[in-house]
Amino acid sequence: MNEPFSALHRADILRSMAEKPLDLLVIGGGITGVGIAWDAALRGLKTGLVEMRDFSWGTSSRSTKLVHGGLRYLKQGEVGLVREVGRERALLHHKAPHIVIPAPMLLPIYKGGTYGYWMSSLGLYVYDLLAGVKRRERRKMYRRAKTMELEPLLKTDGLIGSGYYYEYRTDDSRLTVEIAKTAHARGAKLVNYAMAEGFVYENGKAVGVIVKDALSGDTYRVMAKKIVNAAGPWVDRVRGLDGQIKGKRLLLTKGVHLVVDRRRFPIRQSVYFDVPDGRMIFAIPRDGKTYIGTTDTFYDGPIEKPRVTAQDRDYLLNAVNLMFPSVKLTPDDVESAWAGLRPLIGEEGKSPSEISRKDEIFVSESGLISIAGGKLTGFRKMAEKVVDLVAEQLRAEEGASIGGSTTERDSISGGDRGGFADYEAFREHWIDEARSSGIAPEQTERLLGLYGSNIADVIDRFHKLGSEENDPETRLLKAEIGYCVEREMAAQAEDILVRRTGMILFDRPRAEAIADRVVAIMAGLIGWDDAEVSRQREQVRQQFEWATRYPDGEPGEQSS
Repeated sequence: MNEPFSALHRADILRSMAEKPLDLLVIGGGITGVGIAWDAALRGLKTGLVEMRDFSWGTSSRSTKLVHGGLRYLKQGEVGLVREVGRERALLHHKAPHIVIPAPMLLPIYKGGTYGYWMSSLGLYVYDLLAGVKRRERRKMYRRAKTMELEPLLKTDGLIGSGYYYEYRTDDSRLTVEIAKTAHARGAKLVNYAMAEGFVYENGKAVGVIVKDALSGDTYRVMAKKIVNAAGPWVDRVRGLDGQIKGKRLLLTKGVHLVVDRRRFPIRQSVYFDVPDGRMIFAIPRDGKTYIGTTDTFYDGPIEKPRVTAQDRDYLLNAVNLMFPSVKLTPDDVESAWAGLRPLIGEEGKSPSEISRKDEIFVSESGLISIAGGKLTGFRKMAEKVVDLVAEQLRAEEGASIGGSTTERDSISGGDRGGFADYEAFREHWIDEARSSGIAPEQTERLLGLYGSNIADVIDRFHKLGSEENDPETRLLKAEIGYCVEREMAAQAEDILVRRTGMILFDRPRAEAIADRVVAIMAGLIGWDDAEVSRQREQVRQQFEWATRYPDGEPGEQSS
């Protein structure tokens, strides 16, 4: 039986990984890596995964936070991709309704814009058809008057009308953690803060990985029949550890997002709009905020720390102010921001926004399997493709009997409705249940949006803490942190404040108010000494700085 998916058991899991050879070891704990671990574990493969930072720390916590249906892919002629991601989107909503949420999207149409009225109508119709969109979510086309009624903030000069369709909003980091927990529940061994430092070879073949525990400094030899490199922007760095990189290389592009208070930018639904240089920008309401993005710029700066520059910030603010002239956003309105890197497959002569988001698999001479490219929405199919290759190789080499992917039929952590016919009834049940325990409905809504059906564990912890903590707010905070540490392997304070809750990005005032308490509570749970408490506070301070301070540009960055 697997050790608990707990920060308190990380070292135990690493030791158990090193005790016996695995069938498959995955390097990288973003959405692609944890999806591969989930698929492989369900097929009965002895599977391990190591992530050098926290789960979703890289690209998978820094996206536009949409499970796209793929409208832009239709424009690029990638019909098969539109069909696939539409189906995947519907599947994820069904299995994880707490974090994959349908949201109306307005596409305003202007004279001389990227999309004309009739081409938009046809494009959205074909998009609905290919993506298998539910009847109630199919596109509607509106003329100027109705468009202005739907979104009064839009500029009126040149406005022809709009397309009204649905995209699905998500919390990318929460989705990654839920898939990691699901993979663990199916038997995979996953550990964060465990860095792949090199490979072990036999007869020229990679048969193991030297793994360093970044928190303790201990080193392990983890042996595996097959090794998959799913390290996102670090894919080529891992390929480099395996020898000279041959063939295609990654091309990194940077995306940037800003968060402002909804009262300063009170759009009524998400809007996907043109900017003069031909790019498209999203403005998306979420939890009392509106976030804006994304840019697409070539990037070859430090992979670990892509920053939102003053130029990035001003570009997005100018785009909003042009499209929504009464809003008049200024830099002072930006509460937080994030930058992320897209690991794309290099294509000569194309701008960042033109490069395909298709995934691709590379197999080195040592047998290392690397996967790069792709999109959040398609992670399950990417995982299936990789594990199909692993299974094919194991059958050829050992005669192993390994079935096909079954993730489509599996449940996802947090998605259990407990017998309720729909998620709305489930939600109302938990609001009533929590209210009787003294938890306000808005807190319950927040917990449901983060943990789904796992709210039951958080509230159970809340009850058990009643004998030692009288203040309900502190008791709930302790219950939530306890859950994240002991059930979601949150090992550092920034894991909770940035990735498990998204608080630094979407509720900065609360994050600032409770940051020291989060560190103190985790210190009691994990056993940090004074020096470690100081280090944790400094890490949290850096996270606030990265989210709120914007330097004047970065080396190696070029606009498309």
